[in-house]
Amino acid sequence: MPTSMRRTAAVFTLPLALAVLATPAGAAAHSALAPARPAGLPTPITAANAKTALDALLVAEPRPMTGYSRAKFPHWSGQGEACDSREVVLERDGQDVQRDDQCRATAGSWYSEYDGRTLTAASQVDIDHIVPLANAWRSGADTWTTAMRKAFANDLQNPQLIAVSAASNRSKGDQNPAQWKPTLRSYWCTYSRAWVDIKQRYALAVTAPEKTALTEMLETCPADGARRGR
Repeated sequence: MPTSMRRTAAVFTLPLALAVLATPAGAAAHSALAPARPAGLPTPITAANAKTALDALLVAEPRPMTGYSRAKFPHWSGQGEACDSREVVLERDGQDVQRDDQCRATAGSWYSEYDGRTLTAASQVDIDHIVPLANAWRSGADTWTTAMRKAFANDLQNPQLIAVSAASNRSKGDQNPAQWKPTLRSYWCTYSRAWVDIKQRYALAVTAPEKTALTEMLETCPADGARRGR
C-alpha cells in the first residue's frame, strides 16, 4: 500500500475507534464486523458553495483545440511502491481490492456511481476525470505549464478522479454537463458539485449551456447539500 494510502487509512481509523467506544457493546461489535465502505471520491464543496462558485466562474465560448494532446496532461503518474494514480483510485474506490507486486488490481469489486453497475474486474473499470482533459484545455488549460496539467490529471486530493464503468466513461468522453450527465439522476448532485469544485479550483471557464445544466443539476441536491450521492 502506498504511503499516501496508509496515511488515509490512519485518518479513518481513529474516528472509527472513537465511535465504537461511544456505542453500546452490541452495536460496537456489529460495527467492528461490518465491512469498511470505500473512501470514494473526495467530498466536493456543498451545493450552496457550488452555486456561489458557479456564479463566479467566467462564462466563455470554448477555446480552440489547436495543439491539444492527452500527452500534454501527463497522467497516471507514479505514487510510490510501483503504484500510479489509476491504481491508487482503484484501491480507494473499490471493495476488497487485492493487488500484485506491481500494484495491479487482481481482484475486488467496484460500484460505478454513474450508472449503478457493480464491476468485478479491474478491466471493466475506467478512472474518469470529472472535468475531462480536453474540456479543461478548451476552458483555459491550454495556457498552463505541463507541470500544472500533470497536477490536474493526477489530482487525488480533490474530487477529480473516480472509478466508474468503462462503458459510462466512454459514453461521457470529453463532454460537459450540458452534453452528458450520469445515468443515475441520484448522482447529479455530487457530480455537479464536483464539476464546479474542480472548475473553480483551477480557474477554468464554463460555457453558457454548461452553466445552465450545472444550475439545474445542483437543484437536485437536498437542502443541506451534504449528501454524497450514494
